[in-house]
Amino acid sequence: MKNLILRTATGVLFVALLVGGMMAGATYFAVLFTVITALTLWEFAANINLSAGGRLNPFLLAAAGELIFLLCFALASGHGAGDHLTQNLLVALLLALILIPVSELYLKGGNPLRNWAYTFAALIYIALPFGLLAFTAFPAGGNEGYVYALPLSVFVFLWANDTGAYCVGSLLHRRFPAKLFPSVSPAKSWIGSIGGCLVTLGIAFAAHTMSDVLTLPKWLGFGLTVCVAGTYGDLVESQMKRTLGIKDSGHLLPGHGGLLDRFDSSLLAIPASVIYLTLLCR
Repeated sequence: MKNLILRTATGVLFVALLVGGMMAGATYFAVLFTVITALTLWEFAANINLSAGGRLNPFLLAAAGELIFLLCFALASGHGAGDHLTQNLLVALLLALILIPVSELYLKGGNPLRNWAYTFAALIYIALPFGLLAFTAFPAGGNEGYVYALPLSVFVFLWANDTGAYCVGSLLHRRFPAKLFPSVSPAKSWIGSIGGCLVTLGIAFAAHTMSDVLTLPKWLGFGLTVCVAGTYGDLVESQMKRTLGIKDSGHLLPGHGGLLDRFDSSLLAIPASVIYLTLLCR
């Protein structure tokens, strides 16, 4: 009972912080995801250093990730390539990227190539998707201002998909036992994934009734895109944890694990959403 109460309280606070931060405005959105990006990268570095023999510098990794997010936010919100803010962020990011391999020269022992690989992989896998989320918040390149409906919808769709998959899978897995990827996540079933997508499409229909940002067909396509990409994102993080031999990515969120455990689906769903909104919803 104590674990259930703790898990519920943590989940409520997490959702409230995420939803409130996005709805409060562009500045709060930027601060929230700058912090999330840094903490998630720090957590990744800790896992690699403890379980994969790496010697990643969490300070440098987190700083580079923050700069990637802030540069994406500046570009998405309408600051052009010639803007002083954009140029300053780009210069700072380039300096951080230069320092990553140079810093390995001052470390004795270890495997510098492995550390480079993990560091740059983390920036692509974690920092870049969080940065790309800004492009969903400014769908018209900043001309129409900040629109929280689309980035918020990414997470609402992911939560709906997870909840639907769990409920439908729990009810019907004995009748439809086919597993999705048993070698990576034995608990996930095809019937659960289908159920999660149907619930997500229902939420996408509800989103259309509350927001005219997209037409109904585009809302449904958006929901389906997030659902499919989010499922793969969950599986990718599960594969990473199996490779590292860990159950949870961290303990920052009591009862829920770490930030990577909470944002795993979004790390592929966000880039997929940007592709969808850019190519199909012009």
